[in-house]
Amino acid sequence: MRVLGIDLGSREVKIVVMENSEITYKTKLSTITFYKDYCSYDGELVADLDRLGIGSMERAVSTGYGRNTTNLKMFKPINEIKAHVYGALYQTGLKDFILLDVGGQDVKVVKVEKGIAADLELNEKCAASCGRYLENMSAILEIPLEEMCRYHENPVELNSTCAVFSESELIAKIVEGADMKNLCAGVNYSLYKRLQPLLSRFKGKQLVLSGGVAFNTALGSYLKNDYDEVIVLAEPQFNGAIGCCSYAGRKGAHLEI
Repeated sequence: MRVLGIDLGSREVKIVVMENSEITYKTKLSTITFYKDYCSYDGELVADLDRLGIGSMERAVSTGYGRNTTNLKMFKPINEIKAHVYGALYQTGLKDFILLDVGGQDVKVVKVEKGIAADLELNEKCAASCGRYLENMSAILEIPLEEMCRYHENPVELNSTCAVFSESELIAKIVEGADMKNLCAGVNYSLYKRLQPLLSRFKGKQLVLSGGVAFNTALGSYLKNDYDEVIVLAEPQFNGAIGCCSYAGRKGAHLEI
């Protein structure tokens, strides 16, 4: 069986194809590029699968930031929580864990018990706990994001709770002559502090990291103090699309063509 999953993110669209439960193709595009170059509008949004180089599918499922306003024609839409839980189940084989998904503009924390989402906490209102915050701080420090996310020792204290005001605070620390590595650690630690209130409700031994921020090794170092094991998914950025494929395979979401 050949199935397709698309995660319509705020910054990027992730696309995964599975055949007989094995990932055979994956790619990502900027959200604007996807809508402009690979979609048309016929009462609702239509994705051109041939132009995407995917071809025909037996089943297709969509999820993501744009799911409610830009449902794709011929796709079965599912909510992001369901998609990310199914993706984490597929990638880890675990049944009981806490899932932390930090995306570009939102954060999801889900308690999974016996393979089912039992409780959840969301933050969709503040960018200070999301990937966009890290991107902005990286730009101010003029240090590549991948490099900034490696530093975790001796973090400079950053107290602002707002992404906008954090920029001014960071600049002030630079003016004061703070060490750049410690400033990078401070940015990563400030993200960790903002995530703590969301995570504090959930008790569990294993924390699974999804989303682009899962690559932030400094954040992982801090989280290891709170959990017995911190697991970074093999494909954290594609987890939502992988979950769509897994759902399609299990639930029979038929693509009508």
